[in-house]
Parts: sequence; C-alpha cells; structure tokens
Amino acid sequence: MTTATAPHVRSKIWLEVDGQPVFGQGREELLRLIGKTGSMNAAAKEMGIPYRKAWTYVDAMEKRLGFALVDRVKGGTGGGVSTLTPQAVDLLDKYARLHQGVQEMIDAKFREIFA
Repeated sequence: MTTATAPHVRSKIWLEVDGQPVFGQGREELLRLIGKTGSMNAAAKEMGIPYRKAWTYVDAMEKRLGFALVDRVKGGTGGGVSTLTPQAVDLLDKYARLHQGVQEMIDAKFREIFA
C-alpha cells in the first residue's frame, strides 16, 4: 500500500507589458544561463531550445522592456561572448525577490486553509 504525500501549492508569476508576457521563469532561466555560460548558444543548448528561439526571446524582452539585457560580441574563430547588462542583473535580482515573497505568501495562505 502506498502512502499519499501531502499536497503542495505551486504558482507561476510573470511580468507583462501592455498585456504581453515579457519575463517569467523560462526567460529567467535563459538569462541566468547566459550569465553563467557567457554564451547565448550554450544557454540555449542547456535549455534544449534552438539558438534562434533564445535570441528571439531576448530580443522581445529587450524591446518590451526598453533596455538591453545582453551585451553580445560576435565571435570569430573562438566564438562570441554574451554578458548580462547591469539592468539584466537587477531584473533577475528583483524577480527572484518578488518570486520568493509571493511564494512565502502563498505557502502561508495554503497552510492556513489546508492545515
């Protein structure tokens, strides 16, 4: 006989501009991987998405937010380099704090209702 585990609550939050999604968990992951790997191509590979899709996501975010998120240097034989702008680092920090705060409120409400 298997014992059921207790339910947990999960939520997703994302940022929108003019009703269009601009930033959420997937795009957060993409930016973090770009920062970690120094490469949009490597980040896309790690996420299992085509480079073109990653580039499209970054381009759309930058256009909707109105500021650059990734500084790109086209490569030659050694390849290019992509780094996060200070605005991207700030956005990632604020999003993480927002996500943590929302999750804490949701967890508290869940315990209140389901305890």
